[in-house]
Amino acid sequence: MDKHAKAALDSLPGPRSLAERRPFLTAFALALGAAISLGLTRFSYALLLPPMRADLDWSYFLSGAMNTGNALGYFLGALATPGLMRRYGAHAALVGGAVLAGLFMMLSGFVVDADLLIGQRVLAGIASAFIFISGGLLAARLGLLHPERSGLLLGIYYGGTGLGIVASALLVPVVLDAASAHGVAHGWQWAWIALGALCLLATLAMAVPARQVDGAASSANGQGGFRPRDFGFGLLGYLMFGVGYIGYMTFVIALLREQGMSGATVTLFYAALGLAVMASSRIWARMLDRFKGGQSMAILNALLGVATILPALTAAPVLMFVSGLLFGGIFLSVVASTTALVRHNLPQHAWSSGISAFTTVFALGQIVGPSVIGWIADGPGGLQRGLVFSALALFIGALLASRQRPLS
Repeated sequence: MDKHAKAALDSLPGPRSLAERRPFLTAFALALGAAISLGLTRFSYALLLPPMRADLDWSYFLSGAMNTGNALGYFLGALATPGLMRRYGAHAALVGGAVLAGLFMMLSGFVVDADLLIGQRVLAGIASAFIFISGGLLAARLGLLHPERSGLLLGIYYGGTGLGIVASALLVPVVLDAASAHGVAHGWQWAWIALGALCLLATLAMAVPARQVDGAASSANGQGGFRPRDFGFGLLGYLMFGVGYIGYMTFVIALLREQGMSGATVTLFYAALGLAVMASSRIWARMLDRFKGGQSMAILNALLGVATILPALTAAPVLMFVSGLLFGGIFLSVVASTTALVRHNLPQHAWSSGISAFTTVFALGQIVGPSVIGWIADGPGGLQRGLVFSALALFIGALLASRQRPLS
């Protein structure tokens, strides 16, 4: 080969990464991280709360404390994740957190003591934060490679939570029925083990495609950084979102059971909610790309408040399904709106700090929400009154977020 031919070959571009060639495939792979972090690790608890509460004789306050423990772990994990990513990379935080989440979920299949179960929820929350923050950062980097589709790609990642919700809705009743048929004393333990195994399977499917994004279009240096005071109203609005939304996702299944809804109908309700989460990536993508300030968060918080207050006003099955579909079609897009806010207003090297800060206040809100709503539900008015509190928190969050302006 002469030198001119060699020079021509050297000048050809190298093979493009999977993230460049197949952005949607990569986004769907990353979405498995959201499915593990929230759909399976956190929101499956809503399906298991009624049998656990009946078996272990829990109050609503203790039932809510389980998710408060999960949120505490999420808060601790959010504080640790930026340092973890700086040292090991976002991909290692994503995959390592997913493996740990699966193992911690399976631990619940071997204990009945409330203190040990809360400890498991704390550990699972820490692992969930590793997954969710690193996955959000990777999704934002993927959007940087495809700026014309960034809102949709970001929405696909967060919409993966819906996939986890649907998987939980289909898996948990089958496992509970199987355990009951075999006369197992604590049948809900089988469900925890099955959910943990599903987390590990999803991790295998996610690991290789996610690796393609870790170093994509990154920049280590740059001017400017994340300053909390610049995002004060957005952070406060997101704090109130954390307080408000978690009550619905913790107790809505218990409320449906109290109202006499059959097991098959509850499964259909929760699966429909999960499908709406998956569809939300398309519904709100254009809005996330358009607004640079807190408008998206404000609009979505207000609509979510409407969805949350419906079960407090009526037990009509049709309106309950409307509530579930509306809630599912919105709540993870509030999370996506914070990543979009960070991406619109900060240089790339500051994205990790911005996403982590929003995740931290989100976790703080979730620490407060479940226990307070459970305490309210133990008094007069029951779960309906607790959901009124949730809705008010969301409406306050909408007002606060509406004050967030884009940075110059």
